[in-house]
Amino acid sequence: MCVNYKPTSAKVAGELTGASTEGIGDWPEETWQDYAAPLVRADASGTPELLVGTYGMVPRRFQQGMPISTMNARAETIGERRSYASAWHRTQTCLLPTEWFVEPNYESGKAQRWAIGMADDRPFCLAGLWRAWEEPEGGLSFSFTQITINADRHPLMRRFNKPGEEKRSVVIIPRSQYGTWLNAASPEQARAILHLTPAASMHARPAEKDYRETPQSSLF
Repeated sequence: MCVNYKPTSAKVAGELTGASTEGIGDWPEETWQDYAAPLVRADASGTPELLVGTYGMVPRRFQQGMPISTMNARAETIGERRSYASAWHRTQTCLLPTEWFVEPNYESGKAQRWAIGMADDRPFCLAGLWRAWEEPEGGLSFSFTQITINADRHPLMRRFNKPGEEKRSVVIIPRSQYGTWLNAASPEQARAILHLTPAASMHARPAEKDYRETPQSSLF
């Protein structure tokens, strides 16, 4: 599962999705749980709308008892899990503008951060689900989760996560399907878009920090 990624800038997010960037502030260069990051949803007219939300469907400040991770939602159970079901059945889908995402690779015998992106180095959008929260002092805030699917047979994504565990992958939404994803009329229509991206269109390389500063030792 993905627990860290690099979002695009607001300018790039707007260019990528067609959403207005007016009034949008900054966010950290990398995203971890509860960090602010951009998300794009459809507004009331179906037009892409850029918002700033926090990574993790249920922010820790709204959790009670033992903290749980809600950064990744399994597509197979997204409609059943309490953290995601309501937003999923309302098709509160969103796009997460991204430069690259990180997965652990154990081929060296220990966990090593690898950055994964598109072969042409262009930004892309991950499939997400969003929800709104009423803040105690008034107003709304937003949060989101990434949707994951099985990747046991994917030539690239099966190389990540702990040996012996199921391989999972976030979903890269094709640019031609941005509008369909954001305006999905039903969970079934949204689910039909959730597919793995061909490995030939992706690349991955070790990345202790920014993968563009790391020698290209492995490429798909």
